Amino acid sequence: QVQLVESGGGLVQAGGSLRLSCAASGRTFSSYKTGWFRQAPGKEREFVAAINRSGTITSSADSVKGRFTISRDNAKNTVYLQMNSLKPEDTAVYYCAAGDPRTWNDYNQYDYWGQGTQVTVAS
Repeated sequence: QVQLVESGGGLVQAGGSLRLSCAASGRTFSSYKTGWFRQAPGKEREFVAAINRSGTITSSADSVKGRFTISRDNAKNTVYLQMNSLKPEDTAVYYCAAGDPRTWNDYNQYDYWGQGTQVTVAS
């Protein structure tokens, strides 16, 4: 079992930056691939980015490529999402997830989820 707690969300102007953190506790965090997903009101949860166990391989959605960067620090049991050049369409609740997905962008394949953190980008 692993518990995930996100932080770092908030209100930011378009073009601004935020860094989300996801702190993990419980079983060895480095055993899990981790990902970030987001869900806007009335929309389905969508993939943002994911990272492998060692932090050497990442994947991200086309909509955030070049703007968002996922990273992890296994010594701190934490995964990060650096978000730059934010747009109003990035507004959503952002969730951290952990597991052993075969398909990284499929949220059904992740076992553990945080409670989410709200990101609001004002135009």
